[in-house]
Amino acid sequence: MRLLVFALLVAALLVATVTLAPIVLEDFDSLEDVEIVDRPAPSADPPPAGERDPDVTDPADPGESSYETDVETVTSDAVEDFVHAEVNDRRADHDLEPLQWDGTVASVSRAHSHDMADRDYFAHTNPDGDDPFDRFSAVDDYCRAYGENIALTWLDSPVDRPGNDEATTYQTAEGLAEGLVDQWMNSTEHRKAILEEHGGPAWDRGGIGVYLADDGGVYATHNFCTVW
Repeated sequence: MRLLVFALLVAALLVATVTLAPIVLEDFDSLEDVEIVDRPAPSADPPPAGERDPDVTDPADPGESSYETDVETVTSDAVEDFVHAEVNDRRADHDLEPLQWDGTVASVSRAHSHDMADRDYFAHTNPDGDDPFDRFSAVDDYCRAYGENIALTWLDSPVDRPGNDEATTYQTAEGLAEGLVDQWMNSTEHRKAILEEHGGPAWDRGGIGVYLADDGGVYATHNFCTVW
């Protein structure tokens, strides 16, 4: 009887061991068999913002930059398109006309974003003492009023989600663009610029310039313009 009880206990232990043993990656034919539930869906096709090759550009414009995540290759062009559409959606929510995309303004914006990354600073006034209007006036002179929002965040690294205490990780152009606009809309001064609550003239055009650094740093500059 004691022998039978011992044998049953040993059998129970063997069953428990088999049942509770962890599943290791070698148990799968490939990593494709592992379901990743937290990964966002790839970006949809962004609505084209407008002219990408204007007659006048900033000589320091670096052109398109990109960063590879586990979800997609995030390109600066796609982020800019999404940001432009998202900003106009937020303006429409407040009965404001959409901003016209301006390729020259975007080129100046993009040059400033790259300069901030290249010279390791984050400010409207660059180390040479040039402010947003100075930078644009050096390239062209058709804006009688000029404004600027800037933002800094990261791809593939946890960052604070604008507007609450949660963390998020940007891995797509679409998600990054929404986060950038949320960041601006949750800051009083940046929100005033987007919604024309700054006490100055109404904007009629704008341009977003994004630079994606090799380390995942995201530098974004959104400039607003009122033409003569």
